[in-house]
Amino acid sequence: MSHFLKHIDAMTGYVPGEQPRDRTFIKLNTNENPYPPSQKVAEAMMPILLDGRLRLYPDPVASEFRRTAAELHEVDPSWIMAGNGSDDILTILTRAFAGPGDVIASAQPGYILYETLSDLQNAKFEIVPFPVNWTIGPEHIIGLKNPKIFYLANPNSPSGTIMTPEAVAQLAEALPCPLVVDEAYGDFATTNCISLVKSHPNVIVSRTFSKGYSLAGLRLGYCIARPEIIAGLNKVKDSYNCDMLSLAGGTAALLDQEWLIETRQKIWNTRARLSSGAAELGYLIPESHANFIWCEGGPPAQEVYDALRDRDILVRLMKYPGREPALRITVGTDPQIDALLSALAEIV
Repeated sequence: MSHFLKHIDAMTGYVPGEQPRDRTFIKLNTNENPYPPSQKVAEAMMPILLDGRLRLYPDPVASEFRRTAAELHEVDPSWIMAGNGSDDILTILTRAFAGPGDVIASAQPGYILYETLSDLQNAKFEIVPFPVNWTIGPEHIIGLKNPKIFYLANPNSPSGTIMTPEAVAQLAEALPCPLVVDEAYGDFATTNCISLVKSHPNVIVSRTFSKGYSLAGLRLGYCIARPEIIAGLNKVKDSYNCDMLSLAGGTAALLDQEWLIETRQKIWNTRARLSSGAAELGYLIPESHANFIWCEGGPPAQEVYDALRDRDILVRLMKYPGREPALRITVGTDPQIDALLSALAEIV
């Protein structure tokens, strides 16, 4: 006999990318940044470890962090809320806006966590398929009935494609609900939708430190939205949802934009080489604006995934309804990508 709610028993649950512990892999499956974070992160965290502050609760509203993020994005701190990774932000948003039976919509193929969050709320998850140009317009959402929230990963995962701010603005204007622009990979793109938060009241932008800032193990994210939205979200979040070390490290990371620019350029350079190398092997690869590429077509994805794993190289095998399985490959260091391309050439 189960004591869980029926919809919890029925759901599958989110399955993260494999995190092996038993042997050494070239790990290109979870879009982690291959380079160490800014040294300033450790420098900011060390005093907290040494002076006994960990016995105290952290700032429940992350005041200093919010001031720093607000200055970077040219908004008031009242427009910022911090979270335990951007997944926490997405969870808070879902809990705040949608309940049992409500419609949660998302452009797909997209981040698979959105459906899990919908299932947790016992809501109805509605898929809006991306057209061939990977841009959702007002004409694509005509069939949606009273959605309570719309999730748009931009740059998109798994494709790495991006919608322009102008296209996102048109989508926001056509929606009767909050449009969450999930910019988890925004640090690798040359444009973003943060300015739309000011011009479009229903736009919310979420960000993470896991990708661009090499801090996936720290668990820190934030969102940018109108103050009235932030005030409502603060009612839903956990009392102390961000720890003291994460807030200090994240603040230091934001202040070291020179590190971000240098590291991003390395990843851009390697991404270009990875894209062209994989395309030469027969894969169809849309232009990526993230730290990974999306490989469709070419040799069967399952067979290539298995063969790479046998060679101690992990990539992500992605399966979406109505589409053939495909591979999502993280941009690693140059030696890692050399090893991957060499292995692919052998397999193909």
